[in-house]
Amino acid sequence: MKTVIRVLLGIAIAFLCFICVKSVTTPIGFENKRAERETAVVKNLVALRTAENEFRMQNGRFTANLDSLILFVKTGSKKEVVKEGALTDKQLEDGLTELKAVKMIQKAQKTGNWKEVKEAGLEGFKRDTISAPLLESLYKGEYDENTIENIIYIPYTDGIRYEVLVNDDYTTSQGIRVPLVEVRAHYNTWMGDQDAQELVNLIDKEEQLFHYPGLRFGSIDEPNNNAGNWE
Repeated sequence: MKTVIRVLLGIAIAFLCFICVKSVTTPIGFENKRAERETAVVKNLVALRTAENEFRMQNGRFTANLDSLILFVKTGSKKEVVKEGALTDKQLEDGLTELKAVKMIQKAQKTGNWKEVKEAGLEGFKRDTISAPLLESLYKGEYDENTIENIIYIPYTDGIRYEVLVNDDYTTSQGIRVPLVEVRAHYNTWMGDQDAQELVNLIDKEEQLFHYPGLRFGSIDEPNNNAGNWE
């Protein structure tokens, strides 16, 4: 009988030790996993913000249609200024600006008289506006036509897309219409396969603070310059 009691006590002690260790390691492991995954989720959010901002620049509004957004990035173009040469400190001190230099060169191109340009030392100065493919202009080779589509999907999910909300009716107190966008990824989507209780605790904590329980940029309630809640 005593042997049985000792065995049972040993099992109970071992179980309690396991519970104590798990109570410490589980939250740490959960937070480590959240930090690791957050990097990938944020990377796509930043890329989407870049695309949405450019879409608004060219169309006057944001779009909630991610397929249309990707098509816009793949097929669109953007005007860029190609720069050759730079003004020296002496030229700047003399009151020469890039705008003045460009006008001087444009005048020479029209008249064929390059004397003023040469006297100003602007022979190697050039500013041309070109139309560049939007995908390359926005992302500088980070994405191509095959990989750009990945930014609309939340990492660590089975193809779940970011949620996109737009508000085209927001008007400031001055009566100015300002289009708004909000793009987000709830914790349930990219942390749903982790410890259930830790996930519930995390979401509850954010909601108690009136924070969105996940990652997002922008807001459809008020302008915030499309800031991300991770920034």
